[in-house]
Amino acid sequence: MIESFYKKARLFRAWTSRHPIWCAWQVTYRCNFRCAFCGYWHDPLGQKSEPTVDEYRLGARKLASYGSLLVSLAGGEPLLRTDLPQIVRAVAEYHLPFVTTNGWLVTPQLAGEIMAAGCWGVYVSVDYADPQKHDARRGMDGAWDQAWRAVEMLSSARRYDYQRVNVIAVLMNDNLDDLQTLAQMALERNAYFMVQPYGHLKTGSRAHAHDGGAVAPRLLELHARQRNFLSNRNYLRRFDEFLQNGIAGCRAGESFFNIDSTGDVAICVECRDRPVANLLRHSPQVIHRRLREASKSNACRACWYNCRGEIENLYRPLGLWQQLPTFFFDRGEACGKMGRW
Repeated sequence: MIESFYKKARLFRAWTSRHPIWCAWQVTYRCNFRCAFCGYWHDPLGQKSEPTVDEYRLGARKLASYGSLLVSLAGGEPLLRTDLPQIVRAVAEYHLPFVTTNGWLVTPQLAGEIMAAGCWGVYVSVDYADPQKHDARRGMDGAWDQAWRAVEMLSSARRYDYQRVNVIAVLMNDNLDDLQTLAQMALERNAYFMVQPYGHLKTGSRAHAHDGGAVAPRLLELHARQRNFLSNRNYLRRFDEFLQNGIAGCRAGESFFNIDSTGDVAICVECRDRPVANLLRHSPQVIHRRLREASKSNACRACWYNCRGEIENLYRPLGLWQQLPTFFFDRGEACGKMGRW
């Protein structure tokens, strides 16, 4: 409990000092799936060497000069790193680590190791209520069944009140009607539900983008009805704006940034081909200065990922007030209550 409070206080310090509070750290670009709506699995970075656990510990210590950060350990499929529990533990010494996975490699033992290492939450990707649709889009037979087994194993493995399991869906052109079922299935497994819209930057194609009219009213209605729907209302309210014209004012490099699987630092995962520094070679001061400089010329409006929309919401007075309970209070899992605080 003391450690949890200390990290949250350091997170608040990073926010008040105008340092980034979210870091997407891609531990690998290798992936065992071949998703139609994501091109990371054939990224050339997947062929390059990846940092050791000791290098993750060094990098996490450097980042701690900002304060504690929300650190998303993703990829690729991060569980292809067999040392992921050790990476989580190294990052958790200073920060609040989260893991995003397709669930395929989760076992009861691995779920227990990840939670015991101090993971603050795990995101499991499920996009369709229909197993065949999900498997087809993911390029892996049995992916849907295993994803839900992973949710159950991770939910059972939680050790601390602050640990969450989130089912996250990508809103595409054919799954809006599936979201309520997915949220309910997550609730039945003691998990939260989140959604983000498909972004064409991952593949260069807009073929999967939702184009069937307004979605925000339906998302907000579901949010009010489904007590485990964790996505912020202000974030959901702007889905239609993003789908129609994109959203300006991106704070990449100011509020959040990306570290790729070689340690290169960029303002955003979609700018990984334009790094501004390297975590292992440059000082925290240099990294912070270069991120801020690069952010000044950022005019991108082409995504509305969670790592952007949810974090940017914290820089609006109303958004900060709404999100304070999510970030700064632990949920009493022992009470058997599922919901927003």
